[in-house]
Amino acid sequence: MGVMAEERPVLNAHGAKRLPSVEVDSYNLEIKDEDGFVGDKASRGAFHDILEKWREPLRELGVDPLGDTLSEEMSKKQLDKMLAEGDPEAGGIIHSAVEDFAQALTSVIKRFLKTSAWRDTEAIVIGGGFRDSRVGELAVGRTEVLLKSGDHKIEIELIRNHPDEAGLIGTAHLMPSWMLQGFDGILAVDIGGTNIRVGIVETKLKKAKDLSKAGVFASDLWRHGDEKTKRDEAVSRLNDMLLEHIALAEKKELKLAPVVGIGCPGLIREDGSIETGAQNLPGNWESSRFNLANCIRERIPLIDGHETQVVIHNDAVVQGLSELPVMQDYERWGVLTIGTGLGNARFTNRRKASE
Repeated sequence: MGVMAEERPVLNAHGAKRLPSVEVDSYNLEIKDEDGFVGDKASRGAFHDILEKWREPLRELGVDPLGDTLSEEMSKKQLDKMLAEGDPEAGGIIHSAVEDFAQALTSVIKRFLKTSAWRDTEAIVIGGGFRDSRVGELAVGRTEVLLKSGDHKIEIELIRNHPDEAGLIGTAHLMPSWMLQGFDGILAVDIGGTNIRVGIVETKLKKAKDLSKAGVFASDLWRHGDEKTKRDEAVSRLNDMLLEHIALAEKKELKLAPVVGIGCPGLIREDGSIETGAQNLPGNWESSRFNLANCIRERIPLIDGHETQVVIHNDAVVQGLSELPVMQDYERWGVLTIGTGLGNARFTNRRKASE
Protein backbone atom coordinates (compact mmCIF):
# COMPACT_ATOMS: atom_id res chain seq x y z
CA MET A 1 0.00 0.00 0.00
CA GLY A 2 1.18 3.52 -0.72
CA VAL A 3 0.92 6.47 1.60
CA MET A 4 -1.94 8.93 1.47
CA ALA A 5 -0.47 11.67 3.67
CA GLU A 6 -2.83 13.84 5.65
CA GLU A 7 -2.96 17.51 4.75
CA ARG A 8 -0.98 19.71 7.14
CA PRO A 9 0.81 23.06 7.17
CA VAL A 10 3.46 23.39 4.49
CA LEU A 11 6.21 24.77 6.72
CA ASN A 12 8.44 22.05 8.12
CA ALA A 13 5.89 19.30 7.40
CA HIS A 14 7.61 16.00 6.77
CA GLY A 15 6.13 13.69 4.14
CA ALA A 16 3.43 16.28 3.45
CA LYS A 17 0.69 15.77 0.91
CA ARG A 18 0.29 19.47 0.14
CA LEU A 19 3.43 21.18 -1.08
CA PRO A 20 3.71 24.75 -2.39
CA SER A 21 3.05 23.83 -6.03
CA VAL A 22 1.70 20.27 -6.03
CA GLU A 23 -0.48 17.80 -4.22
CA VAL A 24 1.37 14.55 -3.62
CA ASP A 25 -1.43 12.13 -4.50
CA SER A 26 0.60 9.04 -3.64
CA TYR A 27 4.14 7.82 -3.13
CA ASN A 28 5.90 4.56 -2.33
CA LEU A 29 2.92 2.67 -3.76
CA GLU A 30 3.47 -1.08 -3.39
CA ILE A 31 1.48 -3.43 -5.62
CA LYS A 32 1.79 -7.18 -5.15
CA ASP A 33 1.12 -10.11 -7.45
CA GLU A 34 1.88 -13.83 -7.22
CA ASP A 35 5.60 -13.14 -7.67
CA GLY A 36 5.90 -10.42 -5.01
CA PHE A 37 6.13 -6.67 -5.42
CA VAL A 38 5.36 -5.60 -8.98
CA GLY A 39 7.87 -2.75 -8.88
CA ASP A 40 10.74 -5.18 -8.33
CA LYS A 41 10.30 -6.32 -11.94
CA ALA A 42 11.51 -2.92 -13.15
CA SER A 43 14.48 -2.31 -10.86
CA ARG A 44 18.17 -2.19 -11.73
CA GLY A 45 18.54 -5.69 -10.29
CA ALA A 46 15.74 -6.92 -12.54
CA PHE A 47 17.64 -5.70 -15.59
CA HIS A 48 20.75 -7.56 -14.44
CA ASP A 49 18.69 -10.73 -13.98
CA ILE A 50 17.27 -10.38 -17.49
CA LEU A 51 20.75 -9.84 -18.92
CA GLU A 52 21.99 -12.96 -17.13
CA LYS A 53 19.11 -14.95 -18.60
CA TRP A 54 20.25 -14.06 -22.12
CA ARG A 55 23.90 -14.79 -21.35
CA GLU A 56 23.46 -18.20 -19.72
CA PRO A 57 22.79 -20.22 -22.93
CA LEU A 58 25.85 -18.69 -24.57
CA ARG A 59 27.99 -19.41 -21.52
CA GLU A 60 27.04 -23.06 -21.80
CA LEU A 61 28.47 -22.95 -25.31
CA GLY A 62 31.56 -21.15 -24.00
CA VAL A 63 31.00 -18.08 -26.16
CA ASP A 64 29.60 -15.30 -23.96
CA PRO A 65 30.55 -12.15 -25.92
CA LEU A 66 30.13 -10.01 -22.79
CA GLY A 67 33.03 -11.80 -21.09
CA ASP A 68 33.38 -13.31 -17.64
CA THR A 69 32.08 -10.44 -15.51
CA LEU A 70 28.71 -11.11 -13.88
CA SER A 71 25.91 -8.86 -15.10
CA GLU A 72 25.35 -7.30 -11.67
CA GLU A 73 29.02 -6.30 -11.56
CA MET A 74 29.04 -4.64 -14.99
CA SER A 75 28.96 -0.86 -14.89
CA LYS A 76 26.63 1.28 -16.96
CA LYS A 77 29.64 2.61 -18.85
CA GLN A 78 30.77 -0.92 -19.73
CA LEU A 79 27.37 -1.86 -21.10
CA ASP A 80 27.04 1.40 -23.02
CA LYS A 81 30.46 0.90 -24.60
CA MET A 82 29.66 -2.69 -25.59
CA LEU A 83 26.38 -1.53 -27.07
CA ALA A 84 28.09 1.17 -29.12
CA GLU A 85 31.43 -0.44 -29.96
CA GLY A 86 31.20 -4.15 -29.15
CA ASP A 87 30.69 -6.93 -31.65
CA PRO A 88 27.18 -7.44 -33.04
CA GLU A 89 26.48 -10.46 -30.83
CA ALA A 90 27.29 -8.51 -27.66
CA GLY A 91 25.04 -5.71 -28.85
CA GLY A 92 22.35 -8.24 -29.65
CA ILE A 93 22.39 -9.60 -26.11
CA ILE A 94 22.12 -6.13 -24.61
CA HIS A 95 19.33 -5.16 -27.00
CA SER A 96 17.46 -8.34 -26.06
CA ALA A 97 17.74 -7.46 -22.38
CA VAL A 98 16.61 -3.90 -23.10
CA GLU A 99 13.53 -5.23 -24.92
CA ASP A 100 12.59 -7.60 -22.10
CA PHE A 101 13.12 -4.91 -19.48
CA ALA A 102 11.00 -2.46 -21.47
CA GLN A 103 8.23 -5.05 -21.63
CA ALA A 104 8.45 -5.47 -17.85
CA LEU A 105 8.48 -1.72 -17.21
CA THR A 106 5.49 -1.30 -19.51
CA SER A 107 3.56 -3.91 -17.53
CA VAL A 108 4.46 -2.22 -14.25
CA ILE A 109 3.32 1.18 -15.53
CA LYS A 110 0.02 -0.31 -16.71
CA ARG A 111 -0.55 -1.73 -13.22
CA PHE A 112 0.14 1.65 -11.67
CA LEU A 113 -2.23 3.40 -14.06
CA LYS A 114 -5.05 1.06 -12.99
CA THR A 115 -4.85 2.25 -9.37
CA SER A 116 -7.02 5.10 -8.11
CA ALA A 117 -3.94 7.07 -7.06
CA TRP A 118 -2.47 7.01 -10.59
CA ARG A 119 -5.68 7.29 -12.60
CA ASP A 120 -5.67 9.94 -15.36
CA THR A 121 -1.89 10.37 -15.24
CA GLU A 122 -0.83 12.36 -18.31
CA ALA A 123 2.94 12.00 -18.13
CA ILE A 124 5.60 10.05 -16.25
CA VAL A 125 9.16 11.19 -15.61
CA ILE A 126 11.77 8.43 -15.40
CA GLY A 127 14.70 9.03 -13.06
CA GLY A 128 17.05 7.00 -10.92
CA GLY A 129 20.54 5.75 -11.67
CA PHE A 130 19.46 3.37 -14.44
CA ARG A 131 18.27 6.34 -16.48
CA ASP A 132 21.83 7.71 -16.51
CA SER A 133 22.96 5.36 -19.30
CA ARG A 134 22.31 4.80 -22.98
CA VAL A 135 20.97 1.35 -22.14
CA GLY A 136 18.51 2.92 -19.71
CA GLU A 137 17.47 5.59 -22.20
CA LEU A 138 16.76 2.97 -24.87
CA ALA A 139 14.69 0.93 -22.41
CA VAL A 140 12.64 4.00 -21.52
CA GLY A 141 12.20 4.94 -25.18
CA ARG A 142 11.03 1.44 -26.04
CA THR A 143 8.62 1.55 -23.09
CA GLU A 144 7.02 4.72 -24.43
CA VAL A 145 6.58 3.10 -27.85
CA LEU A 146 4.95 0.03 -26.27
CA LEU A 147 2.56 2.14 -24.21
CA LYS A 148 1.50 4.36 -27.09
CA SER A 149 1.09 1.45 -29.48
CA GLY A 150 -1.18 -0.10 -26.85
CA ASP A 151 -3.46 2.95 -26.88
CA HIS A 152 -2.12 4.48 -23.67
CA LYS A 153 -2.03 8.22 -24.33
CA ILE A 154 0.75 9.07 -21.94
CA GLU A 155 4.05 10.88 -22.31
CA ILE A 156 7.21 9.29 -20.92
CA GLU A 157 9.97 11.80 -20.15
CA LEU A 158 13.58 11.25 -19.11
CA ILE A 159 14.46 13.33 -16.08
CA ARG A 160 16.39 16.35 -17.33
CA ASN A 161 18.82 16.90 -14.49
CA HIS A 162 21.40 14.25 -13.74
CA PRO A 163 19.66 11.85 -11.30
CA ASP A 164 22.29 12.56 -8.63
CA GLU A 165 21.60 16.28 -8.87
CA ALA A 166 17.83 15.91 -9.23
CA GLY A 167 17.71 14.29 -5.79
CA LEU A 168 19.18 17.48 -4.35
CA ILE A 169 17.52 20.13 -6.53
CA GLY A 170 14.04 18.80 -5.79
CA THR A 171 14.37 19.62 -2.09
CA ALA A 172 14.02 23.33 -2.90
CA HIS A 173 10.41 22.64 -3.91
CA LEU A 174 9.57 21.21 -0.47
CA MET A 175 9.32 24.65 1.11
CA PRO A 176 7.41 27.85 0.31
CA SER A 177 9.27 30.41 -1.76
CA TRP A 178 9.29 32.99 1.04
CA MET A 179 11.67 30.74 2.99
CA LEU A 180 14.18 31.06 0.15
CA GLN A 181 13.86 34.80 -0.47
CA GLY A 182 16.98 36.76 0.39
CA PHE A 183 19.19 33.67 0.34
CA ASP A 184 21.44 32.18 -2.33
CA GLY A 185 20.86 28.51 -1.63
CA ILE A 186 19.95 25.69 0.72
CA LEU A 187 21.56 22.57 2.10
CA ALA A 188 20.24 19.37 0.52
CA VAL A 189 20.64 15.68 1.31
CA ASP A 190 19.83 12.65 -0.85
CA ILE A 191 19.86 9.42 1.15
CA GLY A 192 19.92 6.15 -0.76
CA GLY A 193 20.49 2.48 -0.11
CA THR A 194 24.07 2.71 -1.37
CA ASN A 195 25.04 6.39 -1.21
CA ILE A 196 24.44 9.52 0.80
CA ARG A 197 24.93 12.74 -1.13
CA VAL A 198 25.08 16.14 0.56
CA GLY A 199 25.22 19.39 -1.34
CA ILE A 200 24.33 23.02 -1.74
CA VAL A 201 21.50 23.86 -4.13
CA GLU A 202 21.90 27.34 -5.57
CA THR A 203 18.33 28.53 -6.13
CA LYS A 204 19.05 31.44 -8.53
CA LEU A 205 15.65 32.95 -7.78
CA LYS A 206 16.65 36.25 -9.38
CA LYS A 207 16.95 34.44 -12.71
CA ALA A 208 13.82 32.30 -12.36
CA LYS A 209 11.26 32.39 -9.55
CA ASP A 210 10.06 28.90 -10.49
CA LEU A 211 13.48 27.42 -9.60
CA SER A 212 14.00 26.35 -13.22
CA LYS A 213 17.55 27.75 -13.06
CA ALA A 214 18.40 26.08 -9.75
CA GLY A 215 21.50 23.91 -9.79
CA VAL A 216 23.95 22.11 -7.54
CA PHE A 217 26.67 24.53 -6.44
CA ALA A 218 28.70 21.79 -4.74
CA SER A 219 28.14 18.26 -3.47
CA ASP A 220 29.92 15.33 -1.90
CA LEU A 221 29.14 11.62 -2.07
CA TRP A 222 29.68 8.96 0.57
CA ARG A 223 29.25 5.33 -0.50
CA HIS A 224 28.08 3.91 2.81
CA GLY A 225 27.15 0.68 1.05
CA ASP A 226 30.86 -0.13 0.75
CA GLU A 227 31.30 -0.01 4.51
CA LYS A 228 29.77 -1.84 7.47
CA THR A 229 28.31 1.31 8.96
CA LYS A 230 26.00 1.66 11.95
CA ARG A 231 23.11 4.10 11.87
CA ASP A 232 24.55 6.57 14.37
CA GLU A 233 27.88 6.54 12.52
CA ALA A 234 26.04 7.29 9.28
CA VAL A 235 24.16 10.21 10.85
CA SER A 236 27.39 11.57 12.31
CA ARG A 237 29.05 11.39 8.90
CA LEU A 238 26.03 13.08 7.30
CA ASN A 239 26.24 15.93 9.82
CA ASP A 240 29.97 16.26 9.17
CA MET A 241 29.23 16.63 5.46
CA LEU A 242 26.60 19.29 6.18
CA LEU A 243 29.04 21.24 8.34
CA GLU A 244 31.65 21.04 5.58
CA HIS A 245 29.19 22.54 3.11
CA ILE A 246 28.20 25.27 5.56
CA ALA A 247 31.88 26.18 5.82
CA LEU A 248 32.20 26.11 2.03
CA ALA A 249 29.22 28.43 1.64
CA GLU A 250 30.78 30.89 4.10
CA LYS A 251 34.08 30.75 2.24
CA LYS A 252 32.38 31.36 -1.11
CA GLU A 253 30.13 34.06 0.42
CA LEU A 254 27.02 32.10 -0.51
CA LYS A 255 24.20 32.95 1.88
CA LEU A 256 22.37 29.80 2.97
CA ALA A 257 18.74 29.70 4.03
CA PRO A 258 18.50 28.09 7.50
CA VAL A 259 16.91 24.94 6.14
CA VAL A 260 18.01 21.41 5.24
CA GLY A 261 15.94 19.58 2.62
CA ILE A 262 16.18 15.79 2.65
CA GLY A 263 15.05 13.01 0.33
CA CYS A 264 14.96 9.60 2.01
CA PRO A 265 13.56 6.16 1.10
CA GLY A 266 10.32 4.98 2.65
CA LEU A 267 7.10 6.32 4.10
CA ILE A 268 7.84 9.51 6.01
CA ARG A 269 5.71 10.27 9.07
CA GLU A 270 4.60 13.78 9.94
CA ASP A 271 7.19 13.99 12.74
CA GLY A 272 10.02 13.04 10.35
CA SER A 273 10.41 9.45 11.45
CA ILE A 274 10.31 6.64 8.88
CA GLU A 275 7.43 4.17 8.99
CA THR A 276 8.63 1.60 6.44
CA GLY A 277 10.93 1.30 3.44
CA ALA A 278 14.30 2.10 5.02
CA GLN A 279 15.55 -1.49 5.11
CA ASN A 280 18.48 -0.76 2.78
CA LEU A 281 19.87 2.00 5.00
CA PRO A 282 22.65 1.28 7.52
CA GLY A 283 21.12 0.21 10.82
CA ASN A 284 17.52 0.63 11.95
CA TRP A 285 16.15 3.91 10.62
CA GLU A 286 12.56 2.83 11.32
CA SER A 287 12.96 2.78 15.10
CA SER A 288 10.36 4.85 16.97
CA ARG A 289 13.25 6.28 19.01
CA PHE A 290 15.11 7.59 15.95
CA ASN A 291 14.38 10.93 14.32
CA LEU A 292 16.80 12.19 11.69
CA ALA A 293 15.54 15.78 11.76
CA ASN A 294 16.13 15.99 15.51
CA CYS A 295 19.60 14.49 15.12
CA ILE A 296 20.54 17.17 12.61
CA ARG A 297 19.12 20.03 14.69
CA GLU A 298 20.96 18.80 17.78
CA ARG A 299 24.29 18.83 15.92
CA ILE A 300 23.57 21.95 13.83
CA PRO A 301 21.15 24.11 15.85
CA LEU A 302 21.90 27.26 13.84
CA ILE A 303 22.76 28.13 10.25
CA ASP A 304 24.20 31.62 9.91
CA GLY A 305 22.61 32.64 13.22
CA HIS A 306 19.12 31.36 12.37
CA GLU A 307 17.40 28.32 13.87
CA THR A 308 17.88 25.28 11.65
CA GLN A 309 14.77 23.89 9.96
CA VAL A 310 14.68 20.39 8.46
CA VAL A 311 12.16 19.11 5.90
CA ILE A 312 12.12 15.41 4.93
CA HIS A 313 10.20 13.70 2.15
CA ASN A 314 10.43 10.50 0.15
CA ASP A 315 13.38 10.39 -2.26
CA ALA A 316 11.25 9.64 -5.33
CA VAL A 317 9.00 12.59 -4.48
CA VAL A 318 12.04 14.85 -4.23
CA GLN A 319 13.55 13.64 -7.49
CA GLY A 320 10.23 14.18 -9.22
CA LEU A 321 9.91 17.71 -7.82
CA SER A 322 13.11 18.70 -9.62
CA GLU A 323 11.07 18.43 -12.85
CA LEU A 324 8.26 20.66 -11.63
CA PRO A 325 9.17 23.74 -13.72
CA VAL A 326 8.97 21.73 -16.97
CA MET A 327 5.82 19.78 -16.07
CA GLN A 328 3.45 22.73 -16.07
CA ASP A 329 1.67 21.64 -19.26
CA TYR A 330 0.25 18.68 -17.34
CA GLU A 331 -2.22 18.59 -14.49
CA ARG A 332 -1.51 15.05 -13.25
CA TRP A 333 1.91 13.47 -13.62
CA GLY A 334 4.15 10.95 -11.94
CA VAL A 335 7.74 9.90 -11.44
CA LEU A 336 9.38 6.48 -11.41
CA THR A 337 12.97 6.15 -10.22
CA ILE A 338 14.76 3.01 -11.38
CA GLY A 339 17.48 2.07 -8.93
CA THR A 340 17.87 -0.48 -6.14
CA GLY A 341 14.08 -0.60 -6.22
CA LEU A 342 11.41 1.25 -8.18
CA GLY A 343 10.59 4.52 -6.45
CA ASN A 344 7.32 6.17 -7.38
CA ALA A 345 5.19 9.24 -6.77
CA ARG A 346 2.13 10.83 -8.38
CA PHE A 347 1.45 14.57 -8.38
CA THR A 348 -1.34 16.98 -9.22
CA ASN A 349 -0.17 20.51 -10.01
CA ARG A 350 -1.80 23.06 -7.72
CA ARG A 351 -0.78 26.12 -9.69
CA LYS A 352 1.95 27.41 -11.93
CA ALA A 353 5.29 27.05 -10.15
CA SER A 354 6.20 30.60 -11.17
CA GLU A 355 3.19 32.12 -9.45
